[in-house]
Amino acid sequence: MSVMTSPATSAHLSGDASSPAPQALPKPNLISVEEAKAMDVARMTDLFKAHMNPGQLHFMKLLGFHKIKVERAEGMFYIDQTGRKILDFFGGFGSLAFGHNHPRLLAARQKFQEENRHEIAIAFMSQYQAALTHNLAACSPGDLDMVFLGSSGSEAMEAAVKVAERAAGPKKPKIVYAENSFHGKTKGVLSITDGSLYRGDFRLVNNTVRVPFGDIDAIERAFRSDPAIGTIVLETVQGGGGIITAPTAFWQKLRALCDRYGVLWVADEVQCGYGRTGRFYAFEHHGVVPDVTALAKSLGGGKTAMGAMIARREVFMKAYGTPKSAMIHAPATFGGMGEACITSIEALNVLYDEKLIENAASTGAYLLERLEALHAKYPKIIKEIRGQGLMVGLEFQDFSQTLPMVLRPMVAMLDDKLKGSLSGFVGALLLRDYDVLVAFTEYNRNVIRLEPPLICSRENVDTFIAALDALLGRGIVAIVKDFVKSQMG
Repeated sequence: MSVMTSPATSAHLSGDASSPAPQALPKPNLISVEEAKAMDVARMTDLFKAHMNPGQLHFMKLLGFHKIKVERAEGMFYIDQTGRKILDFFGGFGSLAFGHNHPRLLAARQKFQEENRHEIAIAFMSQYQAALTHNLAACSPGDLDMVFLGSSGSEAMEAAVKVAERAAGPKKPKIVYAENSFHGKTKGVLSITDGSLYRGDFRLVNNTVRVPFGDIDAIERAFRSDPAIGTIVLETVQGGGGIITAPTAFWQKLRALCDRYGVLWVADEVQCGYGRTGRFYAFEHHGVVPDVTALAKSLGGGKTAMGAMIARREVFMKAYGTPKSAMIHAPATFGGMGEACITSIEALNVLYDEKLIENAASTGAYLLERLEALHAKYPKIIKEIRGQGLMVGLEFQDFSQTLPMVLRPMVAMLDDKLKGSLSGFVGALLLRDYDVLVAFTEYNRNVIRLEPPLICSRENVDTFIAALDALLGRGIVAIVKDFVKSQMG
């Protein structure tokens, strides 16, 4: 069969000299890499307001974070535009297990680039994807051995929920989730994320059932009353909920209930997994294995975006085990890019070679011990210390009704999210006065979240504790006054 072409088409295809040359496109007013590096805080602020999120800048200003331009980052520290070293007890919500710019990860990535190895090989099998999926299966207990690679925690959890729903079957489409849960912001997992702020006015899926976290009786009632429930999704440690855990008895009863009622258990380990609690997975503390789990955050070594869903083979094969169903949730374009995979491969090796899981357990226990001593010293300020390993929540007393009358008008000027919230005041002053960065939680404004890198040392803990002790020693009135003054400056 021949293909007919017009003379004009033939001339164009052959590059005939009579064809008009394409006009050069004018280059937009683009910022170069070096110009970006040299940008000052004022210019950064202007661009943030113009192109990113003006509302978020409001909160950054409240906390004093808008004044910082990070120039470099090494190990446990950020280094700002003045050369000031900021101790990182935030840890990117658990994304920086190896600290900043671990030398082995930098070396692996540099070698990959120098050898011009492939990044995207969708048409072919990738040796790097194959190696990483093997390593994740090797790190996972039981028969958690089928892996889907993505680029974020939300993507990994979407894959986890989808594989479970497919395996549960069309007669059991309902999904149980917990109060104060956070599983991501994409629309599927947003439906099982319990927060009106994130849910907004989006129309979400309605095949969900909400239960209190850690309430095994409520879960059993739900399973017993509704045979359409096929999946339950729980964070092993609730991060956004304020570092909330459940006892071993809960998890063991949950496993037994899931087996009895034919419900698949999805354990969200995006934040609490990867060694953070002193075991590779937080659920390993309880001697149980879920049907599906998910990792992200530190899986990319703090240098790349990487997420993974890991499922039991039986579950995966029920969902996608035939040629007809295999491509329903096939790898995404950027799921398992070459350099991302080798970074994650090297990171897993570093995690074990440098015994960072063991360090999370021992240094985390030391951190909790030092915090409990502060709790005893400041019982009217600190309400509770909780967590495991290097995933710790420090909850302050709600002091909104205890302030002297003279201070109440001063606090009233603050944003609703900070009224009565000592965590915001303490976090802002720790950064301003002591060069320490901490994080907060989505649902409990009284909680400071501590997730330092797993390379954290006892010396780093001592530095943090000394700063917190000095700050709390000022007393609530002085802390509030200092914070309010910082807003007026």
